[in-house]
Amino acid sequence: MSKLIYLDNNATTPLDPRVLEAMMPYLTHEYGNAASRSHQFGWAAEEAVAQAREHVAALIGASSKEIIFTSGATESDNIAIKGAVEMLAHKGRHVITVKTEHKAILDTCKYLETKGLADVTYLDVAPNGLITVDQVRDAIRDDTIIISVMHANNEIGVLQPIKEIGALAREKNIWFHTDATQSIGKIPFDVDDLNVDIASLSGHKLYGPKGVGVLYARRRKPRIRLAPVLHGGGHERGMRSGTLNVPGIVGIGEACRLAKLDLAKDMAHAKELRDAFEKRMVEALDHVEINGSAEHRLPNTTNLSFSCVEGESLIMGIPDIAVSSGSACTSASLEPSYVLRALGVGDEHAHSSIRFSFGRFTTKEETERAAEQLISTVTRLREMSPLYEMVKEGIDLSTINWTAH
Repeated sequence: MSKLIYLDNNATTPLDPRVLEAMMPYLTHEYGNAASRSHQFGWAAEEAVAQAREHVAALIGASSKEIIFTSGATESDNIAIKGAVEMLAHKGRHVITVKTEHKAILDTCKYLETKGLADVTYLDVAPNGLITVDQVRDAIRDDTIIISVMHANNEIGVLQPIKEIGALAREKNIWFHTDATQSIGKIPFDVDDLNVDIASLSGHKLYGPKGVGVLYARRRKPRIRLAPVLHGGGHERGMRSGTLNVPGIVGIGEACRLAKLDLAKDMAHAKELRDAFEKRMVEALDHVEINGSAEHRLPNTTNLSFSCVEGESLIMGIPDIAVSSGSACTSASLEPSYVLRALGVGDEHAHSSIRFSFGRFTTKEETERAAEQLISTVTRLREMSPLYEMVKEGIDLSTINWTAH
């Protein structure tokens, strides 16, 4: 594995050794149940969970009482949307979201529609992947109860204007949720500054363990109460019952503590590598495009299209480099990315797109080596493509009728 170069940090990040060190006691001799209030083992676990709650809250500018532990951001998204729809059914049934959201939001919304529990408006995005506050304002109805807009897109890294959208939601007395899984730990995120009422995040996106996540639910102005998806015991303010995953919670807590400590350094490191990588690609290859806004995006993410190169063939041609042609949650599908399609990208362009995401442990040497391997492979694949010769001659492939007569 030492030869492999990992450039898929938006799918998951490696566990920081400092996080593992913090978790180890709770995987071995500190094995108490945090709900056991009658002995030292339970007290130690409860104290560790409380400390983790403080670390998570400190990273996002919240109170520890507003932090609810879950199994991951998918569960957090489900609780946020389903819980709001059920809790606010007396007020309305209209939900607003965006076509480029994570499947955890889109599939949840579609489920609620099929059950007749909600009406959902799915906002279109511009070719750069962004929506506007005016779009949200125009979509609001008298019965709108929750707006859910992802902070940073997992495939193209674009950053939506959630501060302004949150302010609009506050003005209209509508709850505002953001899936902040990709942004928290990568860029500054403060729930008060961004006008966020509910937020989702996951441990394994910020160098913590898999299988643990957080739902932030504001306690005041407005007070958020969500109907539970899981019942049995009333844990986590009654919104998420179940025995707490103490080692995982300790892990996400320590990951959040380290993210707050290292945020500026991590941001600068990732951006330097990403920008150098993009510069090398554009200098060495023609017909390379950045998908989504190049200005409003995460510092660690680039999604590039290589004209006349099939993405899966390119990935197979660089077996020593871990990258993705889309979200890890949809990578089993041969369909082009629904996110890129929402940008208005054609199928051929979408199929030639690769996501590169850099991280805390990515090195400059790895980035340079990956760039050279990629340039070599793209060049080789294009040499075998008659379409590339046509593109170089200025022919727009989308205008050609390929039907045989």
